[in-house]
Order: sequence, then structure tokens, then C-alpha cells
Amino acid sequence: MRERGGGFRRRAGRRRLLALALLAGLVGPAFAVDPGEKLADPALESRARSIAAELRCLVCQNQSIDDSDAPLAKDLRILLRERLRQGANDEEVKAYIVARYGDFVLLRPPVKPQTLLLWGAPLIALGAGGFALWRAFRRRGTSTPAPSPLSEAEKARLRALGLDPSGQS
Repeated sequence: MRERGGGFRRRAGRRRLLALALLAGLVGPAFAVDPGEKLADPALESRARSIAAELRCLVCQNQSIDDSDAPLAKDLRILLRERLRQGANDEEVKAYIVARYGDFVLLRPPVKPQTLLLWGAPLIALGAGGFALWRAFRRRGTSTPAPSPLSEAEKARLRALGLDPSGQS
């Protein structure tokens, strides 16, 4: 004979396992590399992954090609692995891709005259924001002129309304 609450406990346990599996899938790394893209040599695949982590997806722009599902990122991953299979070292692979797509493809572009604006933009934005705040506080701090005194006609109108024109209660 079966125990009375056993089925419920088993289902609750399965639900917990399913929830943990889903959570682990969401929290774990989400690499977009297809199994068909991977290289057979683990050392070569490790090099490919480290290079791919340094290259920007030109479609997403805020992800590496290793993390992106975009078709162009997949093409870049395949190109990268082909170059590694041909015997190129890491720097040669990066130089080849930069030659085709420019410095923008690097997540950490080099500091050189062409990229100074890219590196200086955060400082320029911070300076402009600080200047705007300084101007706003400076304007706020200036005192406003005292209001002009009431004319006799205005005082008469206030008395007609039953208010004290001197402003005292």
C-alpha cells in the first residue's frame, strides 16, 4: 500500500530540481559558440575563446563575439578558428581581424591618435556634466531682487478684500 503524501513530496522535489536546473541555466555563462564551431584541440579552442572574448560583436556592440548569437559574430568566430588552424599566433589573428574591421572590433582598443576621442569621451562627458552642475548651482545661488512695494491702488484693493496690505496678521 502507498503512503498518503508520498506522491506530493516527489512532485515537490521534482519541481525544486527543475527550478534549480532552470536557475543554473540562467545564471551560468551563456556562450554562443555552437558545438560545430569548436576546435578538436583543447589548447587551440582555449586560445580561440580567449581571443573571441577580446573582440566586439559588430552587431550587438556591447558583447564579445564569444557571447553573441548574431550571424556576423558566428562568422568572426569561424574566421578566428580558421586562422588558428592555419598556425597563426594570437596577435596575428587579432591583427588580421582588425585589418578587416578596424580598431572598433577590439573591446579594448589601443590608445593612439585615431582613438583618442574614444578614450577621452568619458572624461569629456564627465567634465561637461560637472560644468553644467556648477552653472546650475551658481545660478540658483544668486539672490533675486526684492519685490517692488505695493501701489496705493493695490493696497486699496487688498483692504476691500478684507486683507491687511502691510502683510502682517
